[in-house]
Amino acid sequence: MHNQIEEPTERISEKAILVWRTMNSFILTGAFIILIALLIAHTYFSWYDWIAYVLWGLIALSLLDIIWSIYLEPYLLQKYWRYQVDEDFVQLKHGRWKLIHVVIPMAKIQYVGLKQGPLLRKYNLHTLSIGTMASTHEIPAIPEDTARAIRDQIADLANINDEEGAE
Repeated sequence: MHNQIEEPTERISEKAILVWRTMNSFILTGAFIILIALLIAHTYFSWYDWIAYVLWGLIALSLLDIIWSIYLEPYLLQKYWRYQVDEDFVQLKHGRWKLIHVVIPMAKIQYVGLKQGPLLRKYNLHTLSIGTMASTHEIPAIPEDTARAIRDQIADLANINDEEGAE
């Protein structure tokens, strides 16, 4: 008898879009400044002409990357991220072009934890980490109350003790 596994339905927070846009803005601004600095250095030090062409090409590609990484990608990530926790499994499903659907049996879960960086803290979000013997899986950008409830639920269902060696 094979039971049909229901598709995950829970969504991550819409605030994730703001977090990812801010993070990508910082990273891409730094890369863009470095490219401009190299272009200025090219003019000042009279490097080979082909270096200027490469730098201008990289600047054009970085402008396309800015459009993708700041405006489109965060929206699509949030739109297609799903998760579900039940008595038997934790399911993670994300991606549109490259669909990833992970089903983690409760019996295989060894630890569960919460992570929160400065940007997630600003928006009162957490990333939930679920560890098995083989790997670690994450559910990003969950509201604090929901993340704590899910962490406690998984710990209870997977029989994870608070202390190492506790019986």
